[in-house]
Amino acid sequence: MPKTVLITGASRGIGAACAELFAENGYNVIINYANSSEKAEALAEKTGGTAVKCDVSDPEASEKMVSDIIERFGKIDVLVNNAGISVTGVFDLVSDEDEKRLFDVNVFGTLNCTKKVLPYMLKRKYGKIINISSMWGQTGASCEVHYSAAKAAVIGFTKALAREVGPSGINVNCVAPGMVMTDMTSCYTADEIAEITEEIPLGRCGDPRDIAEAVFFLASEKASFITGQVIGVNGGMVI
Repeated sequence: MPKTVLITGASRGIGAACAELFAENGYNVIINYANSSEKAEALAEKTGGTAVKCDVSDPEASEKMVSDIIERFGKIDVLVNNAGISVTGVFDLVSDEDEKRLFDVNVFGTLNCTKKVLPYMLKRKYGKIINISSMWGQTGASCEVHYSAAKAAVIGFTKALAREVGPSGINVNCVAPGMVMTDMTSCYTADEIAEITEEIPLGRCGDPRDIAEAVFFLASEKASFITGQVIGVNGGMVI
C-alpha cells in the first residue's frame, strides 16, 4: 500500500520539489496550498497528487484538511511542514500585521498541522515529521530578525517534539536550507546573489531539489535512527 505524504506550501519552490520527488517514489502526495491554486492544480496533474487548499495558520481549517486526508487515504505517513513566508526590513520598522502573519504561518502553521496529524501517527506508532527551518534560524540574519526568530522556533519545536514522541516510534527532524533559488529569494538582484554565492564554499546557490533530497532521506527508513536533528543544506555557508 503506498505511503501518504502531506506537504504544506507545496505549490512552488521547495514544497513543489518535494512533491515531485515523493511522487517519483510512489507516494500518495497531498499538495497543500493557500493561494496559488493554478500552480497547485498543475503540479497535482503532473505528479498524480491531490491539491488541497488550506491556510495552515487556521487551526480549524488544518483539522478539516487532515481529517479529509485520513478519510480518503486512511493514514498520513509523512508530514512535511514547509509552508512559510518571509519579511525583510529593519526590525523596528516591520509592521505589527506583518510580524503576526509571519509567526502565524511559519510557527503556528507548523504547530497546527503537526497537532492535527500527530494523533493518527501515535495510534499507529509510526510517522515521519520533517520541518523546514532556515540557516537564519541557526545563526540569525540582519534585517530578517522576525524570520530568523520564527525559524529558530521551528528548530526548538523539532528538538522538543522529537524527545516527546520518539518512544512512540515517530521521527521528528528539521532541514535548514541555505540560499535556495525560489520565489522567496527573487527579491535579490543579480549582484546581490553573486555576492552571496562568493560566501558559499561549494560556489553555488541551492536548488529546491537539493532540499527535497534531504527531506526525502529523512522520510525514508534509511533515517530510522535519526531524530531531533537539524540538517543544514547550505553549501557550507553555515558550518
